[in-house]
Amino acid sequence: MSNLAKRNTKKFLTTVLAALVLGGFAGAPAAFAYTPQSLYDQVWKLITVKYVDQTNNGQDWNSWRHKYDLYIKTDEDAYVAINTMLQSLNDPYTKFLDPKDFEDENNSIKGSLKGIGVQIGVRDGKLLIIAPIEDTPGERAGLIAEDEILEIDGVSTKGITVEKAADRIRGEKGTAVTLLIKRAGVPNKAYTIIRDEINIKSVSVKVPETAKLSDDVGYIRLSSFISRNAADEFKSALDQMADKKGIIIDLRSNPGGLLSNAIVLSDIFLDGSTIVSTVDRDGYKSPTKATRKLHTDKPIVILINKGSASASEIFTGAMKDNQRAIVVGEKSFGKGLVQEINKLPGGSGVNITIQKYLTPNGIDINKKGIKPHIEVKITEEDIKNKQDPQLKKANEVLTKMIDTSLAQNVRYW
Repeated sequence: MSNLAKRNTKKFLTTVLAALVLGGFAGAPAAFAYTPQSLYDQVWKLITVKYVDQTNNGQDWNSWRHKYDLYIKTDEDAYVAINTMLQSLNDPYTKFLDPKDFEDENNSIKGSLKGIGVQIGVRDGKLLIIAPIEDTPGERAGLIAEDEILEIDGVSTKGITVEKAADRIRGEKGTAVTLLIKRAGVPNKAYTIIRDEINIKSVSVKVPETAKLSDDVGYIRLSSFISRNAADEFKSALDQMADKKGIIIDLRSNPGGLLSNAIVLSDIFLDGSTIVSTVDRDGYKSPTKATRKLHTDKPIVILINKGSASASEIFTGAMKDNQRAIVVGEKSFGKGLVQEINKLPGGSGVNITIQKYLTPNGIDINKKGIKPHIEVKITEEDIKNKQDPQLKKANEVLTKMIDTSLAQNVRYW
């Protein structure tokens, strides 16, 4: 299902307590008695026909096909060989998932995880927390986006893969894991966190206790696009805001989710405009447009930060480029690649980068992020004093938008 023309609602982003993957499931292969060698060869073939970079990171991909014929005897041998082959692409989002990891990935889509509730990824050789999930042990312990994990239970993370890091962090409910965290501007600190069952909650309308919003301002916190119910939850929350004249949509530390959710949410606020375009390995550009059924013309302010990634960036980019919202906060994470999740024999899977996406203005945000209209940073002092200058600024901006009747114009920047 890599043909976007079939279409975007069958593509999604998921997390494996780890890196972000925007894409969709490819159909399961026909049942057959596979061998470890055939498993390796199947992954090689999938990269050959689907990987977005036809040069495969500037290498002769044929050299990998029979490289390990004499060494692959077991499934574990195949897993090691596949991982080695995929690492040559230098793409952290194209990755092999053994049966356990593939099951975990599916569970995350269903909204159920076990661990401490953080998304992690590797960037520039560093293991980083992309975002903590709301109301989880990781968030309650004080972990934040851009924290670098130096050690897991006393073992260095230097050179570690996302999959191995996630495996070390996961564990039975009630057990503890200790992370040594490096954070800009403060001494390194060890966090000992008790693992738990993580139920992913997508939407909240509860205004943070430290914030005071104007009476006419509504607040919706969308912490993840992962759950298949996220779009419906958001619509329900929006219905609760019927008496509000403007809405703050808080996407801070939202690592992404189903692409279909990003499209549905964008469609609520846009009228026939382009939401996102994808570009495949052949350079074919395919836009997705909103329907001409505008659900609300209320003024919108979107909050983003360093942990806002992928599907969050698709939604924010659509709203910003179409001048439908003012964006406040910090530059987003910068993930503009689309993955397809392929089910393999024996219960394993492989995520393959098949496309890149562009904002409506044709901007490639990969490794660059989306810049807010109004930049507001949160300092360590703000966190210590339980202050939220980003939300405060969003309230000020939205109140002015409401007071000057810009809701009638629907174009704010």
